[in-house]
Amino acid sequence: MRCPKCNSSEDKVIDSRPVNHAAGIRRRRVCLKCGFRFTTYEEIERIDTRVIKRDGRHEPFDRNKLLSGMVGACKKRPVKLADLERLADEILAEVEATHDREVPSRVIGVKAMEKLHELDPVAYVRYASVYRRFEEVGEFIDEIKQLSRKPPKSNGAQQELFPI
Repeated sequence: MRCPKCNSSEDKVIDSRPVNHAAGIRRRRVCLKCGFRFTTYEEIERIDTRVIKRDGRHEPFDRNKLLSGMVGACKKRPVKLADLERLADEILAEVEATHDREVPSRVIGVKAMEKLHELDPVAYVRYASVYRRFEEVGEFIDEIKQLSRKPPKSNGAQQELFPI
């Protein structure tokens, strides 16, 4: 690692911490030549996952594109950006675990809808309306009716034994 101030390659790591749910490491370093302190980040180099679009095109998986779609669905909703970033990371990890190098875009869309359904029902309907290309009000109504019939999946919390 080279010091950003004096360009020396002699440094010492003074602190290391996991970041992004332990997917990376943040290291604080000090240059042994000039004493300048700086931070570096290490992440696992991921294989290039490619998305197969509806029209048959292939493009690289873009986490930021997924995240921006979810952020748009959550606009003016009480949802934290950190929660959406966590969901994007979960979706990416699930896709990499279940698919080799290529994944259909519909798989990503369905996973995003499932995660948003658990997080915020309004954001789920917004995302579904864009993903499924709703064109009529009736499609929104049908989706909302289906939403009221299927409860969100449990987040690992214990189920209530004696519901009121």
